[in-house]
Amino acid sequence: MTAAPASAAGPSSPAPPPPSPNRTLAVGAGPWPDLLSAATDDCLAVLLRGAGQDWSRPAGDLDWTCRQTLDHLALGLVGYTGLLIARPADRYITLFASLDPHAPVHACLEGLRIAASLLTSTVRDTTAQVRAWHPWGHSDAAGFAAMGITELAVHTYDITRTLGLPWAPPDGLSAAVLARLFPEFPEFPEFPEAPSGHSPSDALLWCTGRISLPGLPRRARWQWDGSVR
Repeated sequence: MTAAPASAAGPSSPAPPPPSPNRTLAVGAGPWPDLLSAATDDCLAVLLRGAGQDWSRPAGDLDWTCRQTLDHLALGLVGYTGLLIARPADRYITLFASLDPHAPVHACLEGLRIAASLLTSTVRDTTAQVRAWHPWGHSDAAGFAAMGITELAVHTYDITRTLGLPWAPPDGLSAAVLARLFPEFPEFPEFPEAPSGHSPSDALLWCTGRISLPGLPRRARWQWDGSVR
């Protein structure tokens, strides 16, 4: 999960087309392992370019520093992996992951790749019928992959803003995540569905409270819906 932040998006690059959110598969999660792997490669490549900078500064508009944001990412990716493996019905898991606080940033990025790879492998090996608890909707392997992509994308955006590296989530990845995690919430009108008429990248950044869009102020509160639909 993530906190609010903002600013204009940079250029985006193509990625695989979005999967159907209603597709059911006997094993694995269809294209989602490849989408998660692509997100990992894209995010780590740009973060590595800034590894020599000062990571003690706040990441975008977050209260966390850039370095602390990496810890949050590692915790989230390993946590999603554990949820898919343990499959609790009503709670979080008891395993927590953190990066060596004394390791250089480039080594921490290696740790982040390990965490993302563990989630990717678990998503690939999890049957479509599996469900696990999450506070924002019990979800399946595809849902947890989409959550992992969202975490990587928005926090890479936060960090690159501070490091002065032009980057935005690729449109293909953003479109897949929007289709899976950001439907309309009829019972929660304060969380409208992803806006139309904008690039998928901008729409994802707006949905996660990072930017405003024409006619749409920046969101102070947001969440996704990981429920299987």
